[in-house]
Amino acid sequence: MKKIQMVDLTTQHSHIKEKVLKGIEELIDSSAFIKGKAVQEFEKELAEFLGVKHVISCGNGTDALQIALMALNLPENTEVLVPSFNYVATAEVIALLGLKPVFVEAKEDIFNIDIEDAKTKITANTKVIMPVHLFGQCADIDSVLDFAKENDLYVIEDTAQAIGSVYRKKGTAGTFGDIGTTSFFPSKNLGCMGDGGAMFTNNDELASKLRMIANHGQKQKYHFDCVGVNSRLDTLQATILRAKLPLLKEYSQKRLEGALYYNELLKNNDKLTTPLISENSTHVFHQYTLKLAEGINRDEIQAKLREREVPSMVYYPIPLHLQRAYEYLGYKEGDLPTSEKLAKQVLSLPIHPEITKEQIEFIVKNLEEVLG
Repeated sequence: MKKIQMVDLTTQHSHIKEKVLKGIEELIDSSAFIKGKAVQEFEKELAEFLGVKHVISCGNGTDALQIALMALNLPENTEVLVPSFNYVATAEVIALLGLKPVFVEAKEDIFNIDIEDAKTKITANTKVIMPVHLFGQCADIDSVLDFAKENDLYVIEDTAQAIGSVYRKKGTAGTFGDIGTTSFFPSKNLGCMGDGGAMFTNNDELASKLRMIANHGQKQKYHFDCVGVNSRLDTLQATILRAKLPLLKEYSQKRLEGALYYNELLKNNDKLTTPLISENSTHVFHQYTLKLAEGINRDEIQAKLREREVPSMVYYPIPLHLQRAYEYLGYKEGDLPTSEKLAKQVLSLPIHPEITKEQIEFIVKNLEEVLG
């Protein structure tokens, strides 16, 4: 059996190697390394795939989040609602722009933002909510949009882990709010071979502003209409992404099949809870994240799995409201109990389009043995 990895990019890339190499040869011949034709073509193709009017590519997923917030022209200390059980990028860009992250609970069953908790956190200074479609399925977007409309809030969706996930057959993750964002980090479901990101919107005015900010604040060369940044998707990465995009639905289906097989094999194990697939959303399983029963020593379980050459990861071991970087906000342990509980119980197992039934069976066998 082939060595098990959390993500098997080597095998994935071997299937598209010839197409990528051909694209790179064409790029070398053109020498259009920045803002080449492949960038514009990829933006058009991704917009069609997502069913959104505008796609604006940029340097990485964190830049996408930052530029999205910059486009809203928010005053200093504006409050932004963001889930605490989450990667740091969302809170990071809020703080960097002089805004205030306000941390919100996660729903224990699907890990995504809990709008009922958000309702208790809103003030006159709240202007934005940033739902994160965590681990591969959509947050409860209808509730998010209703809440945002009632309170006159902007919605910025972070869909770095859920690109292609469909919500109630209405549309894809990242296309419901004012702006959607994603990352093309290599391990993402749609990943390049370096850094890359993008923003999506159906709003013409916002699209123009996003594109301008990402290009030093200029629409016309040397005419700077606002303070911007330098954030662009290299032509090389766009070339790679164009080779992968037609395969994204296939990748998602294979991830789902792997996850369902895990669920079937683990369904009777009372020492863990397998991930729930919401009836509202398809799941593209960027991560296969289960919850260990309370009282189980997760570090010990991971160590024993490593001895058996079974990799695992914890996303995320410390919720954002308890991170040292955000101590200045005054949160303390116990403020967001669900997020804190999840951070202690979650464990992610290998999932990717290339994983085999034999590998899943091996992982499950060893997990159940170390759980006892």
